[in-house]
Amino acid sequence: MSAVIQPDAVPTKAAAPREATGTRLAVRRFLRNRLAVVGLAVVVLFFLFCFAGPLVYSTDQTHTVLEQVNLAPSGAHWLGTDAVGHDELGRLMYGGKVSLIVGLAAGVLATCIGTLWGAAAGYAGGWIDALMMRIVDAGIAIPALFILLVVSAITTPGLGGLVLILGLVSWLVPSRLVRAETLTLKNRDYVLTLRAIGGTHARAILRHILPNSVSTVIVAATFQVADAILLVAYVSYLGMGVRPPQTDWGGMLSAGLTAAYSGYWWLILPPGLAIILVVWAFNAIGDGLRDAFDVRGRG
Repeated sequence: MSAVIQPDAVPTKAAAPREATGTRLAVRRFLRNRLAVVGLAVVVLFFLFCFAGPLVYSTDQTHTVLEQVNLAPSGAHWLGTDAVGHDELGRLMYGGKVSLIVGLAAGVLATCIGTLWGAAAGYAGGWIDALMMRIVDAGIAIPALFILLVVSAITTPGLGGLVLILGLVSWLVPSRLVRAETLTLKNRDYVLTLRAIGGTHARAILRHILPNSVSTVIVAATFQVADAILLVAYVSYLGMGVRPPQTDWGGMLSAGLTAAYSGYWWLILPPGLAIILVVWAFNAIGDGLRDAFDVRGRG
């Protein structure tokens, strides 16, 4: 009786690990960019400084104290005082809070407007696209700072008004970026299939075009925030920003300009360095995000 030969057991192949999603790949690429990580750390530190700092280092930024005018840095006032007796370190926190809030809000508003405009223009195509982009070209030809100065000379904007004005003059560049992305995405199979089965234009834009343009939108938003913070500083430096007792870093620079000739360096250097560091940090984050989302650079 012949023995029954049992077939060799086939070893079970270990399950392959789940492939990382595109978001995880982007995060990994971002974390490998040292400048971007440093920029993110700088932004986080400034947010903690401006929003949590006043809870630890409490100062009066409303009333003037003429007995403490232009005091040099000391144990009582770490960064000295300004021309009306306000503690300069507390002023830096207070002004930074205004600058960051206005910059973020205006950057997000500009990105939202530009995203919708660019997506609509790129998806529509033809003469509609041509007309909408000629409006964008005309707006880009007018310097944003000039528009801000004209509006600020006519009216006295509060925080909300300043955010609205900045958003309305800063949406042009994001619209061109999103429009270029839309021109590519609208010819993809999933968009053409949606249109073939009767899907609406709005559904194609909101459910397919915009979600697949999120990387472009995020990168544009970071640069818009940096530009908005700079524009706020420019306008406030020229004396047309938020009104006292509110202030921002640009207003602090403007207020300390005359005192700088008297050797009161603490009224100039802290807000100037703060503007430089924050704007650089947001630009570094934007560069890191752009590289992270760049499909052609992935290995």
